[in-house]
Amino acid sequence: MMRIFLVGTFFFLAATAKGNDWPQWQGPKRDGIWRESGILEKFPKGGPKVVWRQKLGGGFTGPAVAHGRVYVMDRQGEMLPKGKEVPGKAGLPGKERILCFNAADGELLWKQEYDCRYQRIYYTSGPRATPVVHGGKVYTLGAMGDLVCLDAVKGTIHWKKNLPEEYKTKPPLWGYAGHPLIEGDCVISLAGGKGSAVVALDKDTGQERWKALTVQEVGYAPPMVFEAGGLRQLIIWHTEALVSLAPKTGKTYWSIKFPEVEPERPGITVATPRLAGDLLFVSSPHHGSLMVKLSKDKPAAQVLWKGKSNDLTQPDGLHNLMGSPVIADNHVYGVCNFGELRCLDAVTGKRIWEKKTTPRKALGATTFIVPHKKRFFLYNDQGDLIIARLTPKGYEEIDRAKVIEPTLFSRGRDVVWSHPAFANRCMFGRNDKEIVCLSLKDSQN
Repeated sequence: MMRIFLVGTFFFLAATAKGNDWPQWQGPKRDGIWRESGILEKFPKGGPKVVWRQKLGGGFTGPAVAHGRVYVMDRQGEMLPKGKEVPGKAGLPGKERILCFNAADGELLWKQEYDCRYQRIYYTSGPRATPVVHGGKVYTLGAMGDLVCLDAVKGTIHWKKNLPEEYKTKPPLWGYAGHPLIEGDCVISLAGGKGSAVVALDKDTGQERWKALTVQEVGYAPPMVFEAGGLRQLIIWHTEALVSLAPKTGKTYWSIKFPEVEPERPGITVATPRLAGDLLFVSSPHHGSLMVKLSKDKPAAQVLWKGKSNDLTQPDGLHNLMGSPVIADNHVYGVCNFGELRCLDAVTGKRIWEKKTTPRKALGATTFIVPHKKRFFLYNDQGDLIIARLTPKGYEEIDRAKVIEPTLFSRGRDVVWSHPAFANRCMFGRNDKEIVCLSLKDSQN
């Protein structure tokens, strides 16, 4: 047994030195940018080569790839009939699973599971949040608020907390989806409850370090930490405001009410806050976009511009649901409520152009946008992987391939709503039936 542990540790440490990982939501720097070299310019005939595929249960959890391993979550258990989104009063019995695969060949290395009855949440396919791998451990957050810390090599559980029980609250309507964040000695997560909208727990023991904020609905946007104003700021975007906290204490640095009107209920804040220079950007489906300018010498912020429309069906700029926008070359690129890919001037908010991303108008249409050098990989909710150039002049498609089948039925069509991972010159993607590893390596490298 000791030999197995030592061998596993050796490969874990060896892989650490190799790099090229995607160990958490939106990659190593949590910014959604893919920085690997040796990536193909166009797809080979027939699309990217399938390195491996494995069966998987339902869920929206994106893969995390670290140290030669792939971590993902799914759900096993009773399912709702097609088209039904919420379970009855008794809930839906089942188990949430944490799975670890070999990144090279897809071999299942270990799994950990726990009972988890889905109650009072919409979309019961499975867990939402992407695991985060750090310091030999993996941290996961289930749809009903089970925050778990496991050994990344062996899969044994170090500690587990149920956030609704701990903080006397209920899961958000669409389940816990804010991807956990490791900052210093803490794992930070949205929780809910009085004075505990966001909590910081000791990453090794699970003991509470601090809690902060009271809000009616915490939303779904992931906590983010940025260097700004001469220090590190923890950015929390909940359904009522964009807030900056001190990561070590939870003290509020600044808060900007958004929207200014009473928020649409249930509230939806999903997309990742984006920082470019001193500009911080968020965008929601009901209330549009907000751009704030951060002070360079102290923790403070002021509104640069914001959208005027609070109508989901009549956006005035960018009303983003999922598929976080990106900022590049002083422009914002993001997908609006019905699938329109739009370009905005980052300084003024003026719309420059738009491009349809779906064959027909569809509420909730989603495309994940991943910058790679001077181009972008776009992964839409129909399972297409697209290579394109996005510039202020417009959209230029280079290539497109179907890489996975949409399996989740929503609003009259099948979709895939899980963000892929880009690591080891591959793309790792999943739907409700399988996880697949696709080679995106340039054949000449």
